[in-house]
Amino acid sequence: MSNAPAVGREAVDVEADASTPSTFQLAINAIKNGEPSSSAAQSLLSSLSKSERLYLLDGDVAFYTGLRTILFDRYNRVPFVHGEIPRLGIPGIRFTDGPRGVVMGSSTAFPVSMARGATWDVTLERRVGQAIGLEAKAQGANYFAGVCVNLPRHPAWGRIQETITSWPVKHFALNSMENARFRVNVKVEEDVLHEVYLPHFRRIVEGGVTSVMSSYNSVNGEFAGQNWELLSNILRNKWHFDGFVISDFIFGLRDAALSLKSGLDIETPFAQQRAMHLSDALASGEVDWVDVDKACLRILTKELQWEARAEVVTPDMSVVFSKEHRDLAREVASRSMVLVKNQTAHGAPLLPLDPSQFSTVALVGRLSNIANTGDKGSSQVFPARVVTAFEGLKAALPNKEIVLDDTDSVKTAREAAAQADVVICVVGYDANDEGEFVVPSLQNDPCLQDLFPPPTTAEDRETFAVMQGGSNESKLETGLEVGAGGDRTSLRLRPRDVEMIKGVSAANPRTVVVLITAGAVVVEEWKDAVPALVVSWYSGCEGGHALADVLLGRFDASGRLPFSIPKDEAHLPFFDIEASEIHYDRWFGQALLDKLGVEASYPLGFGLSYTTFRTSDMRLGEYSRESG
Repeated sequence: MSNAPAVGREAVDVEADASTPSTFQLAINAIKNGEPSSSAAQSLLSSLSKSERLYLLDGDVAFYTGLRTILFDRYNRVPFVHGEIPRLGIPGIRFTDGPRGVVMGSSTAFPVSMARGATWDVTLERRVGQAIGLEAKAQGANYFAGVCVNLPRHPAWGRIQETITSWPVKHFALNSMENARFRVNVKVEEDVLHEVYLPHFRRIVEGGVTSVMSSYNSVNGEFAGQNWELLSNILRNKWHFDGFVISDFIFGLRDAALSLKSGLDIETPFAQQRAMHLSDALASGEVDWVDVDKACLRILTKELQWEARAEVVTPDMSVVFSKEHRDLAREVASRSMVLVKNQTAHGAPLLPLDPSQFSTVALVGRLSNIANTGDKGSSQVFPARVVTAFEGLKAALPNKEIVLDDTDSVKTAREAAAQADVVICVVGYDANDEGEFVVPSLQNDPCLQDLFPPPTTAEDRETFAVMQGGSNESKLETGLEVGAGGDRTSLRLRPRDVEMIKGVSAANPRTVVVLITAGAVVVEEWKDAVPALVVSWYSGCEGGHALADVLLGRFDASGRLPFSIPKDEAHLPFFDIEASEIHYDRWFGQALLDKLGVEASYPLGFGLSYTTFRTSDMRLGEYSRESG
């Protein structure tokens, strides 16, 4: 077997006869010859020993072995494997994370999902999905876990960048807080649950999705990973979902037996609670082998269906970070950028910039020349190269002087602005400001440590100490960014950024502000100081080129806001990043602004364009069904 055997259970037989078709392949052939996949899966299940059946229900790697790889090497460099049975040729669920690209290897980093939502183009998203699928399969994965459709109820949510829009799979359900995600109980009335927070999940399920990931939080008093109402009654009984459910990683359930009985099929990503407790639960009668077989059948059925309908051979590794995919990333980034302000400067709209009208550009701000593709949690992609704003402008304007000041000094930025023809001021956020909240949650919720297998070796104890937030000297920079991200503590820019915007715009009225963010930013205190404002998002590995394309008018500014930007935080729902319990009602985003009767700073769907048009001799006629 390519992975270490799980903790606390018998290792499966690793020998397989390569000279004849595997049992798994024979089942695939049977489906292609007309046998129902359900009966083929049942026949395959009958070939598994009891030990092998349990092996399907969690990760293949021993807990501390896998944890060390994440902490001291890198997260998801290769697939996380669940339920590989070489004896029968069963490949298992081979997981790669996302959603801005394949986390494994050195893959193409696309703009974050919220940026792609700003294109409002489903066809473009399908092209991105196809590219991601090819890169995942080339690197050995068969399961992409990057489709996050949780509603961003509040723009301070740290992982807002992973979802699409405030009006739409993972994480099921009501996961829209980060710091308190492992403990918060979300209370919601049934009508609001089904009318606001679940319809998009239901639509995806009814569209044929294969798998759903549960969320960390509780919903109405029970953790989502062992919530029978969510996983069985709603998902399967009401929506007729026939796929399998996986947990979110490491902290996705609290009771191994209850999770299985409630409808959770796979604990991810390692051998953990189920490896510790399921055998005893079966022996005591707390859980039955019928429950095990139901989960196994759901997993095997989908694995067989995948392979039976697969028409494309494994792509060559050359597709990973290929020119074609980088070009697509650049196109998506260009189309996602939102021009929210473009006033006149010297008699004409400041954007697009006309290179014939300037010789010197001042590029200022601490984010002007860094690789800033999003948070450094589980969604981080590791492309071979990231084009920064500075590099993009240098490439686009080879005959112009680009003066870079990324010192974060307002004084030197003002000086550079005063000497330039045009100023581009890059402000906003990075992975330290918003993103997935990783290890510190253990310090806030020490009970989570009870979910770990007991460390039995010195190496395991060292790993355990790192997870507790202790010594971390040997962790590589390519690992998860411990302590970074989380929910935003403010919806406004840093005071230094505001000071810089006002300073450089006073020194040079031809100033463009480029705002890097995943969600709404309150801009009222400074937006009137500048003539042009572009929301550029976390724009992927080709973001610098795309920014130059938009600023220079080589690509029209066509993005539209996938959320509203309020004028004041008072116009948002209540949000406590450390809450242990919170109530969700139906009002947030543009709907809440409309309910309150207040104007947005920029409403849902807002965005300007470089296109100009004129109308004349317009007439209003009477409309009727017959004439219309």
